[in-house]
Amino acid sequence: MFRFIINPPVFFGSVSIILLLLGVGAFFPHQAEALLSDVEARVLAEVGWFYLLAVGIFLFSVTILCISRYGNLKLGPDDCEPDFRFGSWVAMLFAAGKGIGLMYYAVAEPMMHYAAPPDADPMTIAAQKDAMSITFFHWGIHAWSIYSVVGLSLAYFGYRYNLPLTIRSGLYPLLKERIRGRIGDAVDIFAICCTVFGLATSLGLGVQQVNGGLNYLFGLPMTIPIQVMLIVIISTIATLSVLSGLSKGIKLLSEINIILALGLMLFVLIAGPTIQLMRDLVQNMGLYLTSFVPRTFNIYAYEPKPWINAWTLFYWAWWISWAPFVGMFIARISRGRTVREFILAVLLLPTAFTFIWMTVFGNTALILDQGAAAGAISKAVSGNVSIALFKFFEYLPWATATSALAVFMVGIFFISSQSSGSLVMDIIGSGGKTQTTTLQRLFWCVLEALVTIILLIAGGLAALKAATIIAALPFALVMLVLIFGLFKGMKADVAQYEVGNGRSRGAPSFAPEPSWQARLALALHTPKQADVADFIGKTVLPALEAVAAELTRSGRTAFVSKEDGAICLNSATPDCRGFLYGVRPGSHKLPIFSPIEAANISERHEARTFFSDGSRGYDIMGMSQEQVIADILAQFERYLAVSCSPDASLLAKAPAHGGIATA
Repeated sequence: MFRFIINPPVFFGSVSIILLLLGVGAFFPHQAEALLSDVEARVLAEVGWFYLLAVGIFLFSVTILCISRYGNLKLGPDDCEPDFRFGSWVAMLFAAGKGIGLMYYAVAEPMMHYAAPPDADPMTIAAQKDAMSITFFHWGIHAWSIYSVVGLSLAYFGYRYNLPLTIRSGLYPLLKERIRGRIGDAVDIFAICCTVFGLATSLGLGVQQVNGGLNYLFGLPMTIPIQVMLIVIISTIATLSVLSGLSKGIKLLSEINIILALGLMLFVLIAGPTIQLMRDLVQNMGLYLTSFVPRTFNIYAYEPKPWINAWTLFYWAWWISWAPFVGMFIARISRGRTVREFILAVLLLPTAFTFIWMTVFGNTALILDQGAAAGAISKAVSGNVSIALFKFFEYLPWATATSALAVFMVGIFFISSQSSGSLVMDIIGSGGKTQTTTLQRLFWCVLEALVTIILLIAGGLAALKAATIIAALPFALVMLVLIFGLFKGMKADVAQYEVGNGRSRGAPSFAPEPSWQARLALALHTPKQADVADFIGKTVLPALEAVAAELTRSGRTAFVSKEDGAICLNSATPDCRGFLYGVRPGSHKLPIFSPIEAANISERHEARTFFSDGSRGYDIMGMSQEQVIADILAQFERYLAVSCSPDASLLAKAPAHGGIATA
């Protein structure tokens, strides 16, 4: 009844580390706070430069993958379709990525940079420009490039090569079979611990802002016990979302919140200085682009400033610590997208929304603070960041209603983030399995709430930030290796694609044409589902069995497997990715040429091939048994020429895919 579906070393290893840290925080809160602060200071002082350099490498790498020929590859088999419609996909990208942070920092960050900019005099026009330029930089494509590295690696190796949907799979080109041993376990343990502490920081921000809103609306005290109570209440709701599953709970919450966020942003835009905000948005974009490269590598090496540690380096560590969580989540919802579509959408769409959001809230706050508020907003921000948004609403119509809506939205973002994070940790802890037990998903929700509560007690937001910065360091190293794996894997796939399309000298020809009699029969008689099943059983099956028997006699293990109407030939080779030739029933709509035909649209059923490398299949309906064998041999020759050649990529040595699940 209480069975867990887990990878024991990863599950117990990560939980043990987390519980050990929780025990120290719970029983020795003052010592824990001092230790976290000391380690954080040493990390920032000695390797802070590494965070800045790593993020620059991440952005450059995903840009190359996007604009190169690798961008045409699909996250999954070449003929698969996306699992989610585009609107839902974008909504989930946004809600999982930065929802709580946008609510918390939309007013606070521009105001804080305005009051204490790194490169300008405080409270001046130059400080305003710096404030918005820096805010855009922290919330722009650098952050999403971090997420895209992990998300792309997981989706690519998980859906195209059928490796487990865990962080270790992206390291296969370097570790090979060792990803299944202790090194792979250690990588997944790092990922879970990193996710826990990064998510705890966001949840800590969220609960403080909910508490601040309730204090503003109802006078509820802003204390740790109140915040603990709020975490328990909201986490209970998040648990219900997790138990309902990804497609129902989290997808619905994401779509509701994006609508509410759009509505709130439009209200502020209309109620505020609309024309001025549009002008500000244009200039903010220019300031962002002008300072893009200098800020990317500006560590203030020649004029050290503590500002860089408190802001940019914290943000980069925060985004890196979120990368396993957000990367896994966007990988789970991105099957069927091309590499280029994935990168462009992940980098640009949430960023564009973020820039508009920050302009509407940030520039409106700056304008109000110099006018109607007479400095009250900047004063409130310096006193308590969590009430900045609610103080801002005081100077717009319907302040009580908008403040209540903001509290509700932060709560929904809290729920969706915790729900998504719990699902992700469950997947990693179970070795990549996406179908686990209810109790197991509940466990991760409760554990995440406990981490947030104890870190708040041990040192408040400062302790949460320190834990995030420390946890991100080892995972940043892992991410650099993920980039190496992506380039290696995609290089191998592009090589196979070019051979398969006759672009390489001596490329084998496959998919021989059926005889003219078979072609005429297909033209006169559109195949039905029963015809395809009959063809697979009477023609394809004997062909696969004959080739499998001959391969076995030649000393190469081969077998034929069946599942859900599909059938495939599997053959493993030492040091090479296994060969797979499969055929499954498929169909497509026949064209119509008049409105009358639209009332009775018919389908053409096919017998489509599929392969271990995810390349596009084709219809072999109508071939004779000898032609099917010839096609299998042509694909086998291509496999030997590319996957097992001495010059083949390391990833071509991936483990054999046993069974039909490869498709």
